[in-house]
Amino acid sequence: MPNRIIDEMIRYRRFRKGERSTYVRLRVLDGLGVWNGRNGRILRRAHSLLFVCFGNIIRSPMCEALMKRAVAGHPHAHVTVTSAGLHATAGKAAHPWAITAAQELGLSLKEHGARELTSEMMDQADAVFAMDYQNRVELLSRYPQAKSKILMLGGYGGNECSSLEIRDPYDGDQQEVRRCYQLLQVCVTKIACTMLQLSQHDATPYQVKTTADAGAERDCC
Repeated sequence: MPNRIIDEMIRYRRFRKGERSTYVRLRVLDGLGVWNGRNGRILRRAHSLLFVCFGNIIRSPMCEALMKRAVAGHPHAHVTVTSAGLHATAGKAAHPWAITAAQELGLSLKEHGARELTSEMMDQADAVFAMDYQNRVELLSRYPQAKSKILMLGGYGGNECSSLEIRDPYDGDQQEVRRCYQLLQVCVTKIACTMLQLSQHDATPYQVKTTADAGAERDCC
């Protein structure tokens, strides 16, 4: 049996029984490109972005920092950005590999403290970006009322992302975190540029609004 099929079977069995059908449905729909149609509509009206991963110590805090940097200095961009983990330990520091990889890209995660995802965060967010299918299925299971705004971050990577998933590099090494961050940078930059272009087109006077400082370098547009 091909390794890819074995891997899929293992992943399928990791989900709770009530979540397995959701996982299969998402894989089929995403394979057909069904999710693509609503991405632009969600970004057009999004003023609050939430990035979610497992523990909020590697992937999602970097997305938060990247997005804040991308929109900083754009007076027409009114965006609130935050991140959280589905299984975060509140206040836990970013992973040392994450701190190193972020620093190499000109960002600091040294002051980051993990945040556990809350219902209030989900209610306030206009767009919620999951890193992988485990995140997305769990989000849909916990917050079914928010299904229309839960998206896969990797869906914005275009040809530079071979998969909709940006998998957790926690069990890898420093180099794997670097590769992960390169993908995150591609996806977040494209989202930021799309949002900025849409806001300019709508000619709405916005101001930048973020939850914490993350550097003021511009990364796109």
